[in-house]
Amino acid sequence: MSILIAENLKKHYGEGETLVKALDDVSLSVERGEFVSIIGTSGSGKSTLLHMLGGLDTPTSGKVVIDDKDISELKGDALCIFRRRKIGFIFQSFNLVPSITVYDNIVLPLQLDGRKADKDHIANVIETLGIAEKLKTLPSKLSGGQQQRVAIARALASKPAIILADEPTGNLDTKTSMDVLGLLKTTGRKFEQTIVMITHNDEIAQMADRTIHIEDGHIV
Repeated sequence: MSILIAENLKKHYGEGETLVKALDDVSLSVERGEFVSIIGTSGSGKSTLLHMLGGLDTPTSGKVVIDDKDISELKGDALCIFRRRKIGFIFQSFNLVPSITVYDNIVLPLQLDGRKADKDHIANVIETLGIAEKLKTLPSKLSGGQQQRVAIARALASKPAIILADEPTGNLDTKTSMDVLGLLKTTGRKFEQTIVMITHNDEIAQMADRTIHIEDGHIV
């Protein structure tokens, strides 16, 4: 069963001679529990695609359906709430709040949503990612790999329908990248999560169950 469906996505900028087709009629689907990588070079449209899939940007045309909900129908607060409840984001730059502890970063999306944390689930995630001893630490005291583990925990904490990872190892060295990707894959399977990850790295892309190649705004 498809948890994510994108149909005929287009994202165009400008017009006439200055028209840029960042995405040009892209369609794809992702099954529940799948780990899919989307690979492409800089400027291929992969980041634009991820932003469309996550409701962070609006397509020129086409639609995205997540967990049977067409997110193009959602606006403003309704879209923010849907993203918070249904989509877990992992960014290249970690995007942790520097002034609060590791644990508070992990549960922040739940608190913003006014929901109680499933403490057993979160404890399981924290233990699996090996960050139990860092919960009272500020992000600035962590290594890059540890910060990304916290970002993964935050994405998993709300039990989203899907996790979208934007170059999650882009700021990490090769060994740390492989460690983090291994953990992402392990936690995805353990917690039955669907993961879509964009990357420019062939070796990292091959760790996914399936790889989609994008070039010049098209899937190839």
